[in-house]
Amino acid sequence: MTNGRRWGALAALTLAVTLLAVDGTVLALAVPALTADLSPTSNQLLWIGDVYSFALAGLLISMGTLADRIGRKRLLLLGVTGFGAASLLAAFAPSAGWLIAARALLGVAGATLMPSTLSLVRNIFPEPRPRTRAIAIWSAGASGGAALGPLVGGVLLEHFWWGSVFVINVPIMLLVLLAVAALVPESRDPAPGRFDPVSALLSVAAIVPLVWAIKHAAHSGANTASLTAALLGLAAGTWFVRRQRRLTTPLIDVTLFARPAFSGTVAASVIAIFAFSGLLFFFSQYLQLVRGYSPLQAGLRELPLTLASIAVVLIAVRVMNRLGVGRALGLSLLVTAAGFAVLTAGEGASGYTVLAVGLVVIGLGVGVAFTAATDAVLASVPPQRAGSASAVSEMAYELGVATGIALLGTLHTVLYRASLPDLSTLPTNVRNAVTESLATATQALHGNTLLDGARSAFAHAMEATSLVAAALLVVAGALAWRLVPAGPEPSQPGNPGPAEPAGVDSAQPGSAGAHDSGAWGQRV
Repeated sequence: MTNGRRWGALAALTLAVTLLAVDGTVLALAVPALTADLSPTSNQLLWIGDVYSFALAGLLISMGTLADRIGRKRLLLLGVTGFGAASLLAAFAPSAGWLIAARALLGVAGATLMPSTLSLVRNIFPEPRPRTRAIAIWSAGASGGAALGPLVGGVLLEHFWWGSVFVINVPIMLLVLLAVAALVPESRDPAPGRFDPVSALLSVAAIVPLVWAIKHAAHSGANTASLTAALLGLAAGTWFVRRQRRLTTPLIDVTLFARPAFSGTVAASVIAIFAFSGLLFFFSQYLQLVRGYSPLQAGLRELPLTLASIAVVLIAVRVMNRLGVGRALGLSLLVTAAGFAVLTAGEGASGYTVLAVGLVVIGLGVGVAFTAATDAVLASVPPQRAGSASAVSEMAYELGVATGIALLGTLHTVLYRASLPDLSTLPTNVRNAVTESLATATQALHGNTLLDGARSAFAHAMEATSLVAAALLVVAGALAWRLVPAGPEPSQPGNPGPAEPAGVDSAQPGSAGAHDSGAWGQRV
C-alpha cells in the first residue's frame, strides 16, 4: 500500500469519525428552532439528545464482534449507508416522537460504523511512529468534530430550517463511502470464534434499561417504573458477566476490570465525558437564549473550543512522551476542570472574553485527554486483549454521554425552576411553558419583563452545573493520575504477557471485540 494511499485512507476514516462527532453536538444549537416547530416536552427534548447514545452503547459490543466476522471495511460501508438514510428520516421528522425514533436509528447505524475505524487505522499503519501520529490525527478529528458541531449548526441554521443539521450528513457520508471503498483495505479476524447471540441480547438488556432507569429517576423521581427497569438491567448485567466467565470466546473479557490501569482509565473516561457532554448540551442554548446570539453567532463564539481541540494534536504526543500516558491523562482532565471553572466565571460576567478563555482551556484539556485515554486503555492490557478492552471502554464512553445529558441536564432544569421569579400572576398555560424550559419560556413570555428573570434563572443554573462538572473532572483527573501508569503496565500474574504501547495491532482469534476501537475516539 503506497504512502499516499495510506494517508488518504486515514483522511476518509477520520472524516467518518468527525461527522459522527459533529452529529452528536450539532443538535444542541438546533434545540430552540426544533422546539418552536415540534413543541417537544422537556422529557422528549432530553430523549432527542441522548437516545442516539443509548442505542449506540447497547449495540457496540455486538457490532464490534460482527465486524470481526464479516469484515471491518464491509460493516463500515454498511454503517455509512445506514447513517445517511437515517439522517434523512431525522431531517424531515414531523413530530418529536418521529425525531426520537430517527435518532435511535442513527445510533444503530453509528454502532455498525464506529467499531471499524480505529482498527482499520491501526492495520493501515503497522509501524509504531506513523501509527501514533495517525491515532493523534484521528483523535483530533473526533474531539475537533464534537467542538465543530455548534459552528456547523450555526451556519446551517442561519440560512435553513433545523432539519438541515441532519441533511448535511448525506453528501459527507457519500464522500466517505466513495473514499473508503477506493482507499481502505479490508480487515477481519481470520478465526473469530463462535458468536453467542444470547450474550449479544444480554448486553443490550443490561445497558438500555439501566440507563433508562437513571434518566427516568433523574427527571421524574424514583418510582416503580425506574426501580423495575434498574432491577431488570442489573439482573441482565449479572447474567451477562457470569456467562462471559464461562464462555471460551466471550463478547467481553470481564477479567480486564481486575487491572487497575484499565478500570481506572474507564472510570476516569466515564466521569469526564459525563461532565463534558452534559454541560455542552446546554451551553449552546445559553448563548442563544440568554446572551441573545443568533445560531451562527453562537457557533462562532464556540469556535475557540474547536480550534484548541484540533490544534492540540501538535503537542499531545509530546506531552504524553514527557509525562507518561497516565499523568498526561490526569493533568489534561484537571486542565479541563480549570476551563469549566473559568467558564463559570464567564457565564456570570458581561462580555465574551472570559467565556473564550474558558473554551480554549477546555479545548486544550479535552484534546490531550482524547488522545491519552485512547493510548492508555490500549496500553493497560496485553496486546491480545486490546480489542475486548476497547469495546468495554467505548461502551462506557457512550454511557457517559447519555447519562451526562440526562443527569446534568435534569440538574440544570431543577436549578432553573428553583431560580425562577414569582410566576403566580401568569395564566396556567404560560406558567407551565416557563417552567418547562427557557426555550418555551422565550416564546410564551415574548415582550414580558419576566423573561429577563427566566434568563437569569437559566444563567444561574448554568453556573452551578458548570461547577459540578468541574468537580467531576477533578475526580476523574485524580483517578487517572493515581491508577493509570505512566507507561506500559508490567505483566501481572495470570496475564499472558506484558501490555504493549498503544497502537500494537493484534487480534486474538476468538477475542470478542477484536475490532480494536478506541475509548474516547467515537464522539457523539
